[in-house]
Amino acid sequence: MAELESPEVMPKIIDSLSSLLQRVAESNDVACLFETQKISVFHGLTRPTISIKTYLERIFKYANCSPSCFIVAYVYLDRFTQRQPFLPINSFNVHRLLITSVLVSAKFMDDMYYNNAYYGKVGGISTTEMNLLEVDFLFGLGFQLNVTPTTFYSYCSHLQREMLLHPPLNLAEHPQKLGRHLKIHRFKEDESTHQKHELAV
Repeated sequence: MAELESPEVMPKIIDSLSSLLQRVAESNDVACLFETQKISVFHGLTRPTISIKTYLERIFKYANCSPSCFIVAYVYLDRFTQRQPFLPINSFNVHRLLITSVLVSAKFMDDMYYNNAYYGKVGGISTTEMNLLEVDFLFGLGFQLNVTPTTFYSYCSHLQREMLLHPPLNLAEHPQKLGRHLKIHRFKEDESTHQKHELAV
């Protein structure tokens, strides 16, 4: 994990993760026109005006959590969506899911971390809402917070592939790149085999 400490690496992780989440959110925005999607505490009334990338950069700048937290937050988001299939990531919930996943990851991974009130300010939400989101996210994960080294490096590898295969995309200029059946690699965590599976979001 030492390579994550390199100052050149984190901007690439932020670019790759934000690009991935943007594609997934945009795809699920289209899918919601045809499929039933559950409304949750993570849904905002309107789409936030701040982009996913800018929001992720803001979290990185002010949260001061370890770079590994962002990989683990990515694992948590994937677990959450697998366990909550009627709560897919979309433009109305991706920001709240992001800030919550990083908060939970920092508390699990780091010896020192900011409290919920601070994360609420970073994320632009109240302390009360941040507390509620954390609890709901933990229950949504089934409190499965442990991430094995094999799983960690699997997700690192996928982000590296994202950097190579899907450089940051200006969706306004390339709307044809999006499709309703967009897929991402998800890793079904079988601790005995650690097999990788590709599942639809």
